[in-house]
Amino acid sequence: MAQLVVRNLENDVKVRLMRRATRYGRSMEEEIRQILRDAVKDQNQRVTKLGSRITARFAKIGLTGQLPELHGEVPRTAEFGK
Repeated sequence: MAQLVVRNLENDVKVRLMRRATRYGRSMEEEIRQILRDAVKDQNQRVTKLGSRITARFAKIGLTGQLPELHGEVPRTAEFGK
């Protein structure tokens, strides 16, 4: 097993890690291992684009059209009819 040393960790981060470990019933060391496992577990999986995820989620209730991906679009306020 590998070892990792983290230097210059802020004290408040350490305190929050200890609280989180207590909340989940783990040692702080085990909690940090779990956080690191979770952080890298999906890194090799392809990320589905937002429009595709929305289409899949609402397909069961009748959404059949494709939603365009909006890369590079400027966000704008939604307009609702009165």
